[in-house]
Amino acid sequence: MTLQTSVFSLEQASMELIERKFREKQLLAKAREHELFDIFQQPLTDEETWALKYLYAYMPVNDMADYDGTLFLSHVRQTLDIRGKVPWGKRVPDHLFLHFVLPYRVNTENIEDSRGILYSELAERTAHLSMEDAILETNYWCHEKANYIGSDLRTISPLTMIRNARGRCGEESTLAVAALRSIGIPARQVYTPRWAHCDDNHAWVEAWADGQWHYIGACEPEARLDQGWFTPPARRAMLINTRVFANYPGPEDITLADNWFTEINLLEGYAPTRSITVTVKNELNEPVSGANVYFELYNMAEFYPIAELKTNELGEAAFKTGYGDLLIRAVMDGKWGEKKITVRDRVRFDIVLNQVQQPEGITDFDMVPPPERNGKALDVLSEEKVQRHNSRLEEGTGIRSSYEQTFLSEAQASDIAEAAGLPQERVWDVLRKARGNSREIAAFLQERSAEFGEWPLKLLESLNEKDLSDSFRKDLDDHLIGSLSQRGELPEDIFLRYILCPRVLYEMIVPYKHFFQEVFTEAQVALFRQNAAELVRHLESEWSLWEDLPNLKGRGNPVGTFKIKKGDQASLDIMFVAICRSIGIPARLHPSEQKPQYMAMANGGWQDALFANRAMQQLEQKENGKLRLLKDNESSDEAPAASYSENFTFARLENGIYKTLVYPNGKSDVYDEPFELAQGSYRLTTGIRLKDGTACVRFSYFELGAGEQLDIPLTFRSAKQGIPVLGKLNRNDTFTMLDGSDRSIGELIGMNGAIVAWLEPEREPTKHLFRELSELAEPLSELGAPIVLVVGDSEWTASFDPSRYKGLPSRTVFVRDSTYASLPDYIAVPPASEAGFPHLLVLDSQDQIRYTASGYKIGTGKEALQILTSIWQQPAKRSDT
Repeated sequence: MTLQTSVFSLEQASMELIERKFREKQLLAKAREHELFDIFQQPLTDEETWALKYLYAYMPVNDMADYDGTLFLSHVRQTLDIRGKVPWGKRVPDHLFLHFVLPYRVNTENIEDSRGILYSELAERTAHLSMEDAILETNYWCHEKANYIGSDLRTISPLTMIRNARGRCGEESTLAVAALRSIGIPARQVYTPRWAHCDDNHAWVEAWADGQWHYIGACEPEARLDQGWFTPPARRAMLINTRVFANYPGPEDITLADNWFTEINLLEGYAPTRSITVTVKNELNEPVSGANVYFELYNMAEFYPIAELKTNELGEAAFKTGYGDLLIRAVMDGKWGEKKITVRDRVRFDIVLNQVQQPEGITDFDMVPPPERNGKALDVLSEEKVQRHNSRLEEGTGIRSSYEQTFLSEAQASDIAEAAGLPQERVWDVLRKARGNSREIAAFLQERSAEFGEWPLKLLESLNEKDLSDSFRKDLDDHLIGSLSQRGELPEDIFLRYILCPRVLYEMIVPYKHFFQEVFTEAQVALFRQNAAELVRHLESEWSLWEDLPNLKGRGNPVGTFKIKKGDQASLDIMFVAICRSIGIPARLHPSEQKPQYMAMANGGWQDALFANRAMQQLEQKENGKLRLLKDNESSDEAPAASYSENFTFARLENGIYKTLVYPNGKSDVYDEPFELAQGSYRLTTGIRLKDGTACVRFSYFELGAGEQLDIPLTFRSAKQGIPVLGKLNRNDTFTMLDGSDRSIGELIGMNGAIVAWLEPEREPTKHLFRELSELAEPLSELGAPIVLVVGDSEWTASFDPSRYKGLPSRTVFVRDSTYASLPDYIAVPPASEAGFPHLLVLDSQDQIRYTASGYKIGTGKEALQILTSIWQQPAKRSDT
């Protein structure tokens, strides 16, 4: 192949690679060739042609299934037009434009034709600014549109984020990246896949300005670039990375160069790093090429692979990481080896593939994160700049708050419910969750309730909360009317959960029921309903497995996957469940195994859909056993309350890898009923976090046979820590109550100990603390401890309303402290000062500080409860005078 003219400064080899991959995608998407590729019959410029070919060359199969070429052509034309309009358009090198401006996708969001919409919002605001100031201004705009709230794993689109006015960090950063790209600024979403020092993860944004990448906290503006509340935690990370949908050459460190994407390692810009090499050998001490090496980190009571690499011809896999502990697992051809390593000890590690059966008994070890480090001293901002920044934050919060006031109110919901003859509380619950989409949801209820009674409301109640923000009448009509036609004699609870509900996993909800009802003949539907295994055989005859982007697994919509006749395993499973529900067969993904199942009409039992292309085929045909967890009475006084994904998980050994079973996060009724598990080899992981982030881990191995009930004690390692005296609070310092009166700290906290926390309500770390305190409301209320939540004048924004936090412990009180003069002196020095809000203290009966935590640290609430409980159980240290 010879290509004469270079476009976008592409070298001949790069153009040939794009052309080859483009042709491969044309063949792959043959079933949708007209919808996707007819746009090339239009008059196109060379730039438009190659921009489209570039996008198609690396486009995931889910996007080729779900969207049409007209969307991509519109995106390309708008992006090229914007590049010619913005003042820095010509200064952005072509390679950055292709990789970090042109792409239409940021994360796993639904794709919309939003580039021009976002540009129209930002063009005038940024036209006369430098690139650096334009980045800051864009983030102020993002702050006006949305702020943080925790939510499920589905990523909503930028336009839905704006409609909803809030989202999790992955959605905030998706919005910010999309906004920056809409004005021609290279931007990328960066992640720490999992934190090393605490549970959970985080995403933020890097943007390029005149030769330099900078970072920002999406929707959480700072007065300057390269600053955020997550800066101190990032210095303790073991990996910070981003994925580029291309064969990206760098110059950043490349962790993984896949055929369809490149993972680049950005950790060096945030934390001290070390490059380690793992050499995998067989039992003859020979290097093993092509082995899978997993670099695993303890987080949420499991070992999560932050990187998965294959060994080269020398049996080596190299990885740049931080100075903490990792669990390395190497697997090939049914054999594996495993080793816990400490990165700071050395740079080379050997693993021998010599295991085919899991160990027996119990293994204890610690996982130590990188230590806390102080950052570089930053120049002090002028008072004028600080005041201007605070004013912008207040202004942005006010704009967002005003928009939120346009959502339907409880009184309006009551009127709608009364007119429709529906229960008022239930109607308000769905309209409240719908937020900026509340009028659309209300219109659906008003239009359909007269004919269908409560069924429209029941459909809405079957959805996840986030679904209510981006589901529209045509979608809802499809699922309501299409499902009721299949009601039959099914019990209502089965019909509601496994026919009416369109939600299967974390895919975007689209209309599909009428499509699948019409695409099959009556004879086929009758055959499938009689025996759903016939549907499995039908799908296997024409639909095939295609895996490309790991983060998009299960994100293909059922209709798109059906039309293109390809998909990743999860998307194919979702399609099967959707087809079943559409033709009246109750179906689901197994709650913990995530495998497709249908309900046998004869006996009402769940049957596995036995697809031959599933990797777990042999496992699925095995019988189940039962596991009963027993309380560990010997260590019950010091052991934490059992909570799934917080301090314990199960994982089953599959092809040399432990797969964590899926149960609701925080599930605590674990002793009530046995767990039904497939027979096999299992590892029970328990862990306790120490204050410095170290995890005290225990592996308990067991084998479960078919039909067997096994009793296993749920044990934790002893992790008692001393409770030192760190200082003392002055009881005479005063706070301002919400009614304007002043009261001393001593009056507020009493004589038996308390929790006092200084907050910044608009920021994610404080929102996490609010959530944790709400989750612990019952034990904290039973303890009777006062909880004083302090907010400064500059942090008391227009949208902050203490009355909204109804789920907090009973003895919680909000107060104001204009100068923060009551904060202990040591909060003003590193690392606490740089960690920022919230600053939380636990006090004993003598006003002594026995525990402190500053900044972002998941689990602070539970640690505070444990410390306070220990103090409460020491009557000698209390004073009743």
